[in-house]
Amino acid sequence: MQINKKIIKWITLIMILFIILLCTGIFSLCVGASGIPLRKIISFFFDKNTGVELSIIFDIRLPRIILGFAIGGALSIAGVILQGMFVNPLVEPYTLGISGGAALGVCLGISFKLTNKFGILSMPVLGILGAGMVIILIYFLNIKRGLFKIYEVLLTGVMISFVSSSFVMLIMAVSGAEDLRGIIFWMMGSLEEPNWLLIKISVLISVIGLLASYSLSISLNALSLGEDNAQHLGINTETTKRLLFLISSILTGLSVSICGMIGFIGLVVPHFSRMLVGNDNRILLICSYLCGAIFLILCDTLARTIIAPLELPVGVITGIFGGSLFVYAITKKRTL
Repeated sequence: MQINKKIIKWITLIMILFIILLCTGIFSLCVGASGIPLRKIISFFFDKNTGVELSIIFDIRLPRIILGFAIGGALSIAGVILQGMFVNPLVEPYTLGISGGAALGVCLGISFKLTNKFGILSMPVLGILGAGMVIILIYFLNIKRGLFKIYEVLLTGVMISFVSSSFVMLIMAVSGAEDLRGIIFWMMGSLEEPNWLLIKISVLISVIGLLASYSLSISLNALSLGEDNAQHLGINTETTKRLLFLISSILTGLSVSICGMIGFIGLVVPHFSRMLVGNDNRILLICSYLCGAIFLILCDTLARTIIAPLELPVGVITGIFGGSLFVYAITKKRTL
């Protein structure tokens, strides 16, 4: 009976978050430099109208909302995975250098103009490869006697993050004006991606990442108790850690390569999700995914409306609000 009540509570919460996500998406469709009433947006789906407003909805706002859903969820899932593995609330893709590796891969792609040679898909591939290389480097630097001790990884990851950032700055220093402009614009973070192929790939990989991480949710719960306790519970910790690192690196590499350096989502959203649902990853992963999507869509809406018709980088908004919310969360925990 108690288990049934918990499941009912979880389902109710997920439904509420879905409704909030839907309302957030509708709100984002309506507001902007050119406000469009909801009834007119609904009519666009039934009438074969053409015009500026139709183009604004389907060519500008809807792609950003869908991309915000995918990237916000992906970064949140990566944060939940890494914080659960390290049992450390400060760990996120940026802390471990995963984002830095992805950024380095993309910057190299921009400098060598690989998009012109291999097509638009080269960017997410380079981002995922860069993030993967960092994970592989961290793994082999910290493996001892065939065992990978995650408690010794954090300092290595921080140092790799600094090294990656230094290489990115080196590339910027030697780049021409056009490449430098492209790197700077990309690093500030934006959901302005008109290519529907990249958007579809982002949604697909993001959802697959959620499903894959959810299949490991019980193992992640055990790892949150410590590696020794997880082994006593029958968890193959080495295989689980490799799979979780792989999932987080793919999700982070994808997010950074397509939308740039959007910070604080992987750090803040898991915190607030835990305050809402607790530490059980069976519900925490889904809740964080939806909350991350809601948060990024709202931040992007604010970024393109606060000084309309000009647009702020969404990374600026997530940094300001994410950092403020994180300080609030830490302060509230201390007062409880």
